Amino acid sequence: MNEITVKGAALDDLSSAVDLCQRSTKSTQRMSRVLGLPSLVLFGLAYMVPLTVFTTYGLVTQTTSGHLPAAYVVTLITMLFTAYGYGRMAASLPYAGSAYAYATSAFGGKVGFMVGWVLLLDYLFIPMICYLVIGIYMAQYFPTVPMSVWICGSILGVLVLNVVGIKLLSKVNFGLIGVQIVFIVVFIAASVVSISDGPPVSFSAPFFSADMNFQGLLSGAATLCLSFLGFDAVSTLSEETRNPKRNLPRAIMLCTLLSGSLFILVAYVGHVAFPDWRTFKDVDSASLQLMQHVGGQLLSAFFTAIYVAGCFACAMTAQASVSRILFAMGRDGVLPKRIFGVTSKRFGTPVSASLVVSLLSLIALEISLDLASTMISFGALTAFSFVNLSVIKHFLGDKGLRGPQALLRYGLIPLIGLSLTLWLWTSLSVTTFEVGLAWLAGGLLYLLWLTKGFRRPTPQLHQHEA
Repeated sequence: MNEITVKGAALDDLSSAVDLCQRSTKSTQRMSRVLGLPSLVLFGLAYMVPLTVFTTYGLVTQTTSGHLPAAYVVTLITMLFTAYGYGRMAASLPYAGSAYAYATSAFGGKVGFMVGWVLLLDYLFIPMICYLVIGIYMAQYFPTVPMSVWICGSILGVLVLNVVGIKLLSKVNFGLIGVQIVFIVVFIAASVVSISDGPPVSFSAPFFSADMNFQGLLSGAATLCLSFLGFDAVSTLSEETRNPKRNLPRAIMLCTLLSGSLFILVAYVGHVAFPDWRTFKDVDSASLQLMQHVGGQLLSAFFTAIYVAGCFACAMTAQASVSRILFAMGRDGVLPKRIFGVTSKRFGTPVSASLVVSLLSLIALEISLDLASTMISFGALTAFSFVNLSVIKHFLGDKGLRGPQALLRYGLIPLIGLSLTLWLWTSLSVTTFEVGLAWLAGGLLYLLWLTKGFRRPTPQLHQHEA
């Protein structure tokens, strides 16, 4: 799950932020610049959910042959280079839209549309993976109830709550953040006790061992990119930030470094406390087996309650976000307006778009956690690659910056970031590429139809200053 828990909250806050930005454009007043670096970092960390590490804990542990912490190190290094690129672009182009906006500015509407299209794949898969994880974990506790019942029930509940309104959700999610932090402290303490009472363990094995599979490590690191979705969220607060050109890049880098370090710590403690990854009964719910080993039934129940609640909250906010993205695309003519560009007269919410997302989320009944996770990483790594390219094009091409310092900051560093993201991108599974490239092909065909073979201007979402 959990980019899950508050990546969801974050998406909801992001949707609210976009609405606020849109309202601000109708007024000559500007929002007060009250946010400093600490506030930005705390805001960003709310997106980088602590329990994200348990979403693919068993899956990536198996893929990397017991080297999940090492895979997180590889992913973190890659993300730091990409975070640098996001920071440079956020400071230079303070607009909502993230990678879509940067690619559009650097390479034009056609490329921007395709980057936005692949990001849409991420947004559609995030609620889907939430429902899937709810089904997996609830089925572990209630084996007599089919997993499909939990998935369909969650989809229906989220749809209803999204239609009638989700004002209470942000408060619930902030509470969940605090509970997650408390849980991690308890988990680490219980793990230390378990390690001290158990047989001798290797403290270096989670990072390196004789049977280390380098290709598996890369594949696992590529999957873990989903854990870092949202580190650029602070860029949406540029209008409320003091000295945004200085503070935004620093905040993005700090959020990435701090969250990545936490992921590594939690993964490392888990691997040292329970190194027998080959005994996982079910890789999708391996985190539950870890909790039972470390803290018994009590810790396992505590974890499941927080995790499932977080998944449901994430599904609510993620679906709210993607339905509003689809609504914006319908309103601007990027998608059929009669279906996506309308809201309910009674509730004022994009009911049709929410219903479409719910119907697509039924794919969770058939898809595997492995494929769902890697599809999100496919979209993320594609977008990250274009952000790094946008830095080079924007600063060295469009702005014409030259000199050793400019070539280092806007040439070499983003080029390394591009190479690393492509390196991980090519480490994804063949099935992931088949689905991802099919999605891209569909987007290209749709763009050809919209533009009548590129004879008409490429439709674009309206950009608003963040």
